Amino acid sequence: MIVGVAGHIDHGKTALVRALTGVDTDRLPQEQARGMTIDLGYAYLPAPDGQVVGFVDMPGHEKFMRNMLAGATGIDLLLLVVAADDGVMPQTREHLAVAQLLGLDRALVAIGKTDAVAAERVAAVEQQVRALLDATPFAMAPILPTSARTGDGIDLVRQALFTAAAVPVAPAPGPLRLAIDRSFSLPGAGTVVTGVVMQGQVAIGDSLLLSPSGQEVRVRSLHVQNRAADVGHAGQRCGVALGGRLGSDEVGRGDMLIAPELHQPVERFDAVLHLLSGEKDALRHWSAVRLHHGASEQAVRVAVLQDGPLQPGGQCFVQVVGDQPLALAVNDRFVIRAANGSCTLGGGRVVDPHPPHRRRKQPLRLARLEAMALADPAASLAAQAERWPWFVDVTRFARDRALDAATRDSVLASVPHELAGTASQQFLFAPAVWQNITRSALGEVSLFHQRFPRLLGPNLSRLTLAMGPRLPQVVAAAALDRLAREGLLVRESGVFRQAGHSLGLDREDIALWGKIAPLLGGEARFRPPLEAELAHALAVREIDCRRVLKLKAREGKVAQIAPGRYLTHDALTEVATIIGELAAAAPDGLFGAADLRDRLANGRKVAIELLEYFDLLRITARRGDLRLVELDRLASYLAGGDG
Repeated sequence: MIVGVAGHIDHGKTALVRALTGVDTDRLPQEQARGMTIDLGYAYLPAPDGQVVGFVDMPGHEKFMRNMLAGATGIDLLLLVVAADDGVMPQTREHLAVAQLLGLDRALVAIGKTDAVAAERVAAVEQQVRALLDATPFAMAPILPTSARTGDGIDLVRQALFTAAAVPVAPAPGPLRLAIDRSFSLPGAGTVVTGVVMQGQVAIGDSLLLSPSGQEVRVRSLHVQNRAADVGHAGQRCGVALGGRLGSDEVGRGDMLIAPELHQPVERFDAVLHLLSGEKDALRHWSAVRLHHGASEQAVRVAVLQDGPLQPGGQCFVQVVGDQPLALAVNDRFVIRAANGSCTLGGGRVVDPHPPHRRRKQPLRLARLEAMALADPAASLAAQAERWPWFVDVTRFARDRALDAATRDSVLASVPHELAGTASQQFLFAPAVWQNITRSALGEVSLFHQRFPRLLGPNLSRLTLAMGPRLPQVVAAAALDRLAREGLLVRESGVFRQAGHSLGLDREDIALWGKIAPLLGGEARFRPPLEAELAHALAVREIDCRRVLKLKAREGKVAQIAPGRYLTHDALTEVATIIGELAAAAPDGLFGAADLRDRLANGRKVAIELLEYFDLLRITARRGDLRLVELDRLASYLAGGDG
């Protein structure tokens, strides 16, 4: 368990930690000289059950709130220290507000310096603290009088912490995310970073990334809760010695140590933001503030995604825009403070790490944000799939929420859905949306066939624009590919057509075929005109003759035996019969082009073209200048087979 020790300056936080653990967390010379905590301090307390309670001693002076916020990430319990002589002070209230904004729900209050005041004063401060807690998630928090100087109440605080630590807390699953709050170099160990494991686990030998820089590192050694260990888990403070060409100046407070698949630094994100009720002024659109996320801090602008400013005590969707990359995930908590650092304004929760730059206040976009803001991943996934833009990128969904494969698969199994795409990029659709996509795609292809019988089908771009709901082309392509795999559509030559559909003729083509057909039959059937000769005879364009002949070839009415020359199916059947007769009449079954030419009276060139055509069908086989007939294939061809 990680305990965050908070409270107003000079209320005895460091003295309390020293009394509990024997460790002075004021490690910096200037802290010891000034008698005040400036930066984060750390101490550990072994529990009777073998666990170790970690303490993060956070500065109480308002000038060092940035350091306090850096230490507040990842704590499990707030130990709020209130001095009996002063009572509740400004940083008492601010630290309590920060704890709520960061989603904490467990607290313990120590009223310190009780040896310096009368019992009546201790009781009055206890009532003051209870009134402060009443409107917070900490209303039932224990309040214990203590004195670090005399030791009174220290054992009670220690036992209360052990009791809280004994309550099992489910570790946050998922790939590793460790928020770095300190980095330094140690002889023999190299660069060391420390921080709280927000989720997942870290182990010696792991290959990880520093984010947002993307620097690759390896875990050389590990300390967990101030003890050497092989593995550190979510909820534990870890010191990680990193291997690789990395100097301590290349990593610092605010960076994240993460699993490589989570690396996706962003400079803007959408969030739901709560403005503290004690604020005097509303938060206006594009306000400049200080953002605190994890242990990082930077100047940002806040775009308010509602009509009018955000009023004190209210909440709404916002877009946070900075100029430095951040390593964050959906549901991460953050705090905003005034641009000059004078006060805490509010805080919120990350909803979308990849928001649009434009039209961010459109009703459809805000409806999508409502679905994305659901904390439960299964509920959010189901809601997103049913709203614009009508699909969810499964890979991005899992990465944005830092889900591991097992959790992702469990979420998918709990949500009715349809999938399309590849293993590396899957798109999820609600069943009703998928039905609409299927119906629309099939309908548009059918309509295209009716309108344009000369064309095989619409291409991807045209079909994407015609389908409803309108999808990005990459998503539409994945959906259409699935329909093709299922046999509902056929993808051919870069277009989509219905199964069984073939090119058809329009009225003009039908009329032209009516003129071409007679020229391919009768006495000319074994020596039909070429495309160019047909076009000249009919006074039409050669390209039109070619198109009609190719369409009829698809229908099986004619076949192209050579460039520009087509014979009807009936004529080819006659030729095949004659070839069989020629082979049967030859003593050794061999015949030549001259034999076929004489029987058909069509010239040597056409006879050779015909024999080469039947060679391709493997009905005839060359033996020098002669041909041998494959009788089985000939019989199949004449019976209507494929030869």
